[in-house]
Formats: sequence, C-alpha cells, structure tokens
Amino acid sequence: MTLQLPADLQLLLDQLSAIDGDADALVAGLSEVAGTTRPAPGAWSVAECLDHLATANRVYLEAMDRAAQHARVEGRLRRRPAKPGLLGGLFVHSLEPPPRRWSRLRAPRPIEPRQSPPLTESSDRFVASHREVREFVERNGDLDLAGIRFPNPLVAGVRFSLATGLHVILAHERRHLFQAWRVRRSIERVPG
Repeated sequence: MTLQLPADLQLLLDQLSAIDGDADALVAGLSEVAGTTRPAPGAWSVAECLDHLATANRVYLEAMDRAAQHARVEGRLRRRPAKPGLLGGLFVHSLEPPPRRWSRLRAPRPIEPRQSPPLTESSDRFVASHREVREFVERNGDLDLAGIRFPNPLVAGVRFSLATGLHVILAHERRHLFQAWRVRRSIERVPG
C-alpha cells in the first residue's frame, strides 16, 4: 500500500523525477571518454558534476537524517508544508541555474568530486543518491520538516530546516546539471 503524500512533498518528488529525466538525457549516448573529458583545465567533466552531486546529497542527507531521527523521538510531527523560510529560500534561489557571477564558489572539500571518476560509476552513484533522497522524503513526510533544523554540514554555524535542506538538494542538482549540459555541448562541438 502506497501512502499518499501531502502536495508539497509530492511536488518535491516530482522535481526529483524531472531531475532524474534530465540526468538520464544528459548521459544518454555519451561515451565514457566524452563523459570524463574536461572542457578546460580546472573545469569539471560531466562525470565529475554527477560525482559531486552524489557526494553532496549523501553528506546533506546524513546530517538531515540525524536531525529527523532525533525529532521523531521527540514526536515533532508535521504542522506545516515543507517550504524554506525567508533566508533558506534566498539561499535556495542563489543555487538555481544559471549561476550568477557572485554565486560561483569553489566546492567545499567534503563534496569535491573524485579525480577523474568513470562516467558510468558517477551516474550510478547519482541515481543511488536520488533513491536515498526519495526514501528520506517518504520516511519522514510525517515530520515537521519546516520546523526541524539541522546543522549545515558544509558551513559551520549555519542551521537549516529539513525542508530547506531538501530544496537545497534540488536547486544544487539543477545548477550542476545545467553545468554538465554546458560541458557536454562544448565537448560535442570540438572536432574529433
């Protein structure tokens, strides 16, 4: 029996499915060589973009899951939709593509992509991280995701609501898939 999720959570899962489709299209027909080719020195390949997202998702979900487990013990059940607050919403918006010049930051060390990861492996890790995000939403949809806070695992001293964390994951993915598409197009334009 499938549990019906509230509309705001279903919207998150629908966005996750749309990102799945975009990522599938991104790697469709892409050779291992093209997928691991960097368009310029210091730039990331398609595989590195996917590897970065898989790693970032896991780091975020680990911190979020600890907070959700603690909140469940405390009985902090859903009271409102899973939407970011004002500051969280601004942060989410800053991650959406296309990246603005001022918002281009170096990836924090814990979520840097591995050096030259294989495309197939990176894609598989990304898909697996999406299953984990989906499971997190389904497992914790009865909690007050907008009211439960967790320490941002990448920025010391910053705390987000679990709802903001979910929106951050999605916006961050859209941002780097946008980047990966630009990489793929640039690689395909280069005469072989």
